This record gives sequence, C-alpha cells and structure tokens, in this order.
Amino acid sequence: MSIIKITKQFSFEMAHALRNYDGLCRNIHGHSYKMDITLAGQPLHDENSPKNGMVMDFGDLKRLVNEEVISLLDHALVLNAKTDAQLIEVLKQNYEKIVTVDFQPTTENLLNFIAGKIQSRLPETVTLACVRLRETDTSYAEWIP
Repeated sequence: MSIIKITKQFSFEMAHALRNYDGLCRNIHGHSYKMDITLAGQPLHDENSPKNGMVMDFGDLKRLVNEEVISLLDHALVLNAKTDAQLIEVLKQNYEKIVTVDFQPTTENLLNFIAGKIQSRLPETVTLACVRLRETDTSYAEWIP
C-alpha cells in the first residue's frame, strides 16, 4: 500500500533577538512566519469511521498545531533564556507574551522545537515527514527526520 503525504499551511507573527549574534538580528525584530507541516501515512480504510480515506483529518492537525505551536509563538517575543535576567523581567512587566527558550531562537532551532511538540501529539498511524518554516519571502529552513 502507498504512503500518502498531506500538508497543511500555517502562519504566525513572532519577534525574536539572537543573543551574542554578530549582525543586525541581535536586535529585537519580527517576522511573518509561514509554516508547512507535512505528515505521512496510509489513509484509513474503515467504512464505519468518519475519517475513512484520510491520513489525518486536516481539522485535527490544525487543532493540534494551534494548541502546541501557534498559541505559544504567535505575537510572542522569543528570547534565549541566557538573555540578561533583568531585561527579561522588565519585558515581562511591560508585555504579556515573552517566551524564553533554552536555545538560540533561530529558524533552524525553532524547527527542532516545533517538530518535537508536534511529534509528541501525533497518532501512531502517521509520522511527521517535514516541517518547513519560512522566515521571510526568500528564506526558509526545513526539518526532515
């Protein structure tokens, strides 16, 4: 039986700063991220199931990604947890959505973070085949297992 891949697209707005970076991205700045989530599996063959013929219901995938990724990162400022603690505290006192992570918040590292969150919630019948994260119109990275 064939393996089928399905892809759902998402978008979110996020700001970040790259700690100790040697270029402009050391400053707080934002992106309009575009993200493609691709799953692989065999369509369900169960005439009695409302999900018959699906690898995974796109609505279920949307709900999962919104809960695990979008709700956390959309309109957030993401900073490396090693950023000056006083600065992080001042930001948290003045803004609602400051997210600290244990890594440099590059597109590449965000991909590993996102893939881990999604994989932990997928049904056993599907696998995460690819996550593409577009930072700008001309720049993106892909996570492939």
